[in-house]
Order: sequence, then C-alpha cells, then structure tokens
Amino acid sequence: MKLSELGEFGLIERIRRQAPKGPDVHRGIGDDAAEISLPSGHHLLTSIDLLIENVHFRRDWTDYESLGHKAVAVNLSDLAAMGATPRYLYLGLACPGETDQDEIAAFLKGVLDETGQYNVILAGGDTCDSPGPWVISVTVEGSAPANQSIGRDGAQPGDLIMVSGTLGDSALALHFLSKGVEPEASLLARHLRPTAQVELGCLLAEHRLASAMIDVSDGLAGDLEHILQASQVDGLIEETKLPFSEAFRRITEKHPALRELALYGGEDYELLFTVPPDRASEVMRLCAERKLPVTTIGTIGKGSGGLSLRDRSAAEKPILVRGYDHFCRFRD
Repeated sequence: MKLSELGEFGLIERIRRQAPKGPDVHRGIGDDAAEISLPSGHHLLTSIDLLIENVHFRRDWTDYESLGHKAVAVNLSDLAAMGATPRYLYLGLACPGETDQDEIAAFLKGVLDETGQYNVILAGGDTCDSPGPWVISVTVEGSAPANQSIGRDGAQPGDLIMVSGTLGDSALALHFLSKGVEPEASLLARHLRPTAQVELGCLLAEHRLASAMIDVSDGLAGDLEHILQASQVDGLIEETKLPFSEAFRRITEKHPALRELALYGGEDYELLFTVPPDRASEVMRLCAERKLPVTTIGTIGKGSGGLSLRDRSAAEKPILVRGYDHFCRFRD
C-alpha cells in the first residue's frame, strides 16, 4: 500500500499507536502541541536538525530502518555534547505520496528503536507530501540540573583536549560509497548507525569534569575550532595520538592520504572536550570503569582561536580548517 492510500491522518494515527507515552507527557501526539513537565530544578535544552535526501543521506546507500536510527542519533548527540539527559523528540517527515508503507514502517521502527534505547519519548511532529526528496526534521529536548550543562566557551590554557571513541570511520565509509565501493561492515555501521555518546556526556557534566565540549559532526578540526573561538584560546593536536579503529588504521596505512579524514571528515558523533589537567586522571578512571574509551589528543594554550597540528615527524604547523559548511562547503 502506498502512503497516499493511507493518508496523512492515517499515518499519524499509526505513529500514535506505536509510540509509547511517557509519564511526564500530559498531552502528546494528536493534539496541537505537546504538554510536558521537567524535573524540578532542571533547565530545558533543545536542538533541531534537518536531514535532506541527497544532502545528508542517499536512499540508495542506506536502508530505511538505519535512516530512522541515524535521524535520532545525530540529534541526541547534540544533547550529549552539553551533558543533558534527552527526554522528548519531535519528528517532521516530508516524503512523496507514492512512498511504500513498508518503507515508512521500517523508518519508524528505526526511530522508535533508537528513542527507546535512550528512554526518549516521541511526543509530536508533523507529516506532509514532498514533490521529490525526503526531508526529515528532528527536534530533541533534554534537561540538565541548573548550572550543570557544558558549553563551548569554557576551555582554559593548560587544559587537555580529549575525544571519545575513534575518528574517521564514517568519513572513510562515505569515501568508498561515493566511489561505488562497498565499505567494510564496521566502517559502514559507523556511517549508517552512529552512536550518541549520551552516557559520557552526562558523566562529564555530573562530575563537572569538562570545561568545554562539542560533538564531532563536521570534522575534528572544524569542531575543535568552534571551541577555540568560543573560548578565545589556541589548540594543539598531536597527530600520533589520534585514536583510530583497526579498519581505519589498516586502510590508511596503504593509502596515507586518507588519514586526513580523521581531521576533516566528520559524522563521527564522538564527544570532543577539554579537561583541566588536575581532573584528567579522574576522567580516565571514571570512563574506564564504564568502558567508555577516551583519548588525550592535545592541549589548550593561550591565544585567540588558532589550531595547530604536531605531525608524525614532530613538526608543528597551523591546521587549515575545512569543516563542513552547508553554504560555502570548504574554505580554502
């Protein structure tokens, strides 16, 4: 059955029946607005992202269930980057009326499986017909105790630069996909189904360990530059300390030019954060206890937003930041 046969309100009713209703949602799907409550003493944090077909994803490269997972995960990552607990999600979907209901069902399964993993409630949204590409809009709301969230503007000279997980896998998968080559399964999974580092973000915020934080969505260099500029400090990355997966390391040993994907590639959705040096051992201990891998990759110095790299030969050079920009792409 096509979506045009089910109709907009039939689709909304189907979503309403499948989406669980949390105890703090007083009015959700089916009303003109959601009515929710937050824990006492918490502040509300809200983030919104658009995913547009042929800009953020291609349906010939991904399955619909994975698309649903990714649409949620990349938004939850923004809350993780501020140390917030995600609570509610609002989904907007525009797709052609000729879309098969099985495709919508798979997409919705991905959305609900991902929200369920983090106890996030789908509390509302919107649907409409699209004359062409799919357009997905996701708004997420979370909360954090007053004065506990982490911004980009707190890095101080002397702080260490740390990152979770590994870098470059998603970008390497995209590199192969764009050339018509099937990536290794581990790389493809990082691209199609990224993991939001919610547990780590909340841990760093709860213990007040990170002075500044951001998620790596547009590339390590570009996202670190956001911290440096907001904090008005300089940063130095040690190339030999960048964490790579076994697959990334093996492939880039044969093709060294691809190593730059770890700096500029993006869509890792790991957390990049700065830590006062006297708190670094505590970060490592708490993360080890929870099996959350983090790596120290550099240091913060005095300055006004400059970023440098100490390469494998120990030569230090400024980094040309080439983070993704939707309107001007890369800066030369």
